[in-house]
Amino acid sequence: MLKKNDVIHLNVTSATTEGSGVGKTEDGMAVFVPLSAVGDALEVRILKVKKTYAFGKIERIVSPAATRIIPDCPHFAQCGGCVWRHISYEEECRVKQQKVQDAVARIGGIDAPVKLIIPSERVLRYRNKAQLPVGTDKNGKPVMGFFAFHSHRIIDCADCALQPACFADVMRITRDFLAQTDNDVYDEQTGKGRLRHLYIRLGEVTNELMVCYVVNGNGLKQEDLLVRMLREGLPNLKTVVINSNREKTNVILGRKNRTVYGSGVITDKLCGLIFTISPFSFWQVNRAQAERLYAKAREYAALTGNETLLDLYCGTGTIGLSMAKDCKSLIGVELIADAVRDAEHNATVNSICNARFLCADAPQAAAQLDREGVMPDVVILDPPRKGCGEALVQTIGSMSPDRVVYVSCDPATLARDLQYFEAAGYRTIEVTPVDMFPRTAHVETVALLSKKENVLRN
Repeated sequence: MLKKNDVIHLNVTSATTEGSGVGKTEDGMAVFVPLSAVGDALEVRILKVKKTYAFGKIERIVSPAATRIIPDCPHFAQCGGCVWRHISYEEECRVKQQKVQDAVARIGGIDAPVKLIIPSERVLRYRNKAQLPVGTDKNGKPVMGFFAFHSHRIIDCADCALQPACFADVMRITRDFLAQTDNDVYDEQTGKGRLRHLYIRLGEVTNELMVCYVVNGNGLKQEDLLVRMLREGLPNLKTVVINSNREKTNVILGRKNRTVYGSGVITDKLCGLIFTISPFSFWQVNRAQAERLYAKAREYAALTGNETLLDLYCGTGTIGLSMAKDCKSLIGVELIADAVRDAEHNATVNSICNARFLCADAPQAAAQLDREGVMPDVVILDPPRKGCGEALVQTIGSMSPDRVVYVSCDPATLARDLQYFEAAGYRTIEVTPVDMFPRTAHVETVALLSKKENVLRN
């Protein structure tokens, strides 16, 4: 009988979606081991034993997997951001491909081809956004970086390999500013202290840099000094924003922004279009890979110029606007009013005249379009991690589009929703994984669905 602190020999034969390797004991119990790789032969110390599975940690690598590499980040074992820095990128893509295939087949029960994953051209320095919590260590010294896995303990980090080098410069200048002033930092336990988060955004094409400080109050002391230090050290600085968040919450941004330098926004380009980005704006953190994801979605939409395209969960309009030139009309639907205003602004800036945006949820929008006699030919979905759910799928089915293009950030909820679409009269034609976030556990997926009578007719 396996028990805590036992040291066992384990061959790792599979991997979880969160980055743990999995092997089985002689009596068939699964053991989950973080930082292991498929093909590893290990000595593992058992940390916790459940009824049918156990958790362990590596005591010794007896024989490393052929795909194992030396992690290139000193924070990897502690930081909760990356989970795959100890294996080759090719192996990471294989694991993510398998994750999508398993979800579609096992959760969804869908028999549809899952194409090869579209890998990211960049594995390092691809993120254009950072949200860095600020706190203190046990000696009261300010720290900023990332939360440890499944905790709110901050791992101090001077530079993240996923972020542009200029983000490290912002962090260094901020540390220097804190050292020169009497600004204190936020304590999650007491709700006291001033600086909560450092929030950075970069326009990859324009090279415009935004620095936003999230504060528990109206601002920071000596903001003029802070702006001067940032301007002197960051030649591409475009704007500095103070965001006020007084709530005792895990939500990073508060509702109020105050611009202390520049215009309060930056711009960037995606799919040939110009977009304005504020601290609140949704913007794909891997811009180059987003273009590949949108290209696959555009391929699946198969627009000829005669269609009405409905973009649900449109956010600031990026994916729909990237296809506006290929359709007769674009209708974006988004529940967040600020995002709708951003989408309308982005359409205007890009001289797109065949787009309109509704501030509504999907059922409300469907009812309004029905009253107008508008029936979409193609629907694009890009829901949050929880997916659409059965009710929304039925709403979409009632609009009877010829094709549905579903962009998902969670293969499990995608697979569940594909089942609902099958019941609503649609068939899954093809699924393509896209690696938007190399070295992390996340994988995006694009799926094409078609009305079953269309499939039969074709």
